[in-house]
Amino acid sequence: MSARYTIGALSKESGVNPETIRYYERIGLLPAPPRSDSGYRHYSAATAQRLRFVRRGRELGFGIEEIRTLLQLADHPEAACSTADELARQHLAEVEAKIADLEAMREVLGRLVGCDSQSAEHCRLIEALDQRNCCGHGAAAPDAGGQ
Repeated sequence: MSARYTIGALSKESGVNPETIRYYERIGLLPAPPRSDSGYRHYSAATAQRLRFVRRGRELGFGIEEIRTLLQLADHPEAACSTADELARQHLAEVEAKIADLEAMREVLGRLVGCDSQSAEHCRLIEALDQRNCCGHGAAAPDAGGQ
C-alpha cells in the first residue's frame, strides 16, 4: 500500500501550510484528493512529491503560471527542455535586475546612515525622502540631483 497523508501530515512533511495546499488544489496545481467516508482529504505520495516540486519552484521565485508550465513539462518527460530553459533564463534576468536595484538601494542608504543631526529637520534620510538638500549634506535622493 502506498503512503497516504492527511492534510496535516502532508503539511508537516512538505513544509507547506494547509491553507496553501488547499489553494493549490483550487487553482489546479495539485489534484483534488480522494476523501474518506468522514470527509478527510487523503493525499498520495505522488501528490506529496508534486507539492515539494511546487514549493521548491516558489522558493526559487517562480510565479504560479511558471510553475504550472514546469509541472506540465514534468508530467511529460519526453517534452523538450527548451521551454524550461527559457523560463529559467527569463527568471534569472529578473533576479539579476532585482539584485542591481537592491545594490543601488544599498548604495543610497549607505550614504544616508550615520547622520549626526540632533533634529529630524536636518536628518539625511528625511531630507532625501523630502527631496531637499538641507544644511549642505548633499544627501538628496539620486533622482533629485543629490550626491
